[in-house]
Amino acid sequence: MVYSRYKHVLATGFGLALAFGLSSAVHAQTAKIAFFAASSQNGFNQATYEGVEEKAAKLGYETAIFDGKFDAAHQYSQIEDVLVSGNYEGFIIFPNDTVGIAGAFEQVIAAGIPVATVLFPVGPDLTTLEPQVEGITTTVASPPVDGATFQAQSVVEHCTGKDPCNVVIIIGAKIFPFDNLRLETFQAVLAEHGNIEVLAVGEGWYSPETSLTAMTDILQANSDVHVVLSNADQHLAGAEIALEAAGYNVPDLYMSGGGAAAIAIDAIREGRWDATLAYFPRTMGAMAMEQIANAIEGKPVTAVINMDEAGPVQAMIDKAVLDANPDFKGEWEQ
Repeated sequence: MVYSRYKHVLATGFGLALAFGLSSAVHAQTAKIAFFAASSQNGFNQATYEGVEEKAAKLGYETAIFDGKFDAAHQYSQIEDVLVSGNYEGFIIFPNDTVGIAGAFEQVIAAGIPVATVLFPVGPDLTTLEPQVEGITTTVASPPVDGATFQAQSVVEHCTGKDPCNVVIIIGAKIFPFDNLRLETFQAVLAEHGNIEVLAVGEGWYSPETSLTAMTDILQANSDVHVVLSNADQHLAGAEIALEAAGYNVPDLYMSGGGAAAIAIDAIREGRWDATLAYFPRTMGAMAMEQIANAIEGKPVTAVINMDEAGPVQAMIDKAVLDANPDFKGEWEQ
């Protein structure tokens, strides 16, 4: 039924090219790839799209970005609408809801369109990158549990010999399954150590401004913070302002973010922040685009790419890593 609803999509340039035996090289010059951002206003999403765009241009493809507005229902409908349009031969999706979006992936797959997921796997189990929806072309992502465990263990190391070691966690948003999983992982690892106390959990919504407000509120109720642990560098940018306003000397604290934004790389080199878990958005976007192009052109496809292992440097970045890689720069601003 789903296939019948979308079978006309196969009558695009891709379907015709196959029907008449035209070369994939000719098709690649006209094929369009749709990138579905979780939010096109978000710097990390923008950098991922830039990676897609740059690789697509080198391979002879055109691209377009669609704004998911950090709204799972909107993104789902958007994917359906673009699929029905028949204007795109490949989809790359940065999912807002890694579970609910599976139905949209199934529709794209049934229509014969290659589809990639970036940053997160799609399906109910976020602990694995192995495909949970049959037919997904490629998953180019970081396992949320693995990354969160790396970060939390680094906090444990910092807190060794310090009792109490007071931690503030700033997560993206609890409505996102992947952020809930990261938060649960942070808390589970830290709870194993009696000297570590989690003072508060704030939601930053991947915004420095929102994080500034959240951290300001937390500091009004907690006066002795030693660690700020977050999954996003945007959160640390806002938290740093709040901490300075409250009289803290930020370099004395342990500051751990996520994303390896340029601002984080600079802050670590300067000694203000301590670590960031990199996801390498431009590299990730380029790798996803390459696999979609391979699928369109009938070339071998890598079904799973773990960005904790595929980046230009190791994923958990601290000053030692940067000292060993002096030319490394963050792949996005914030």
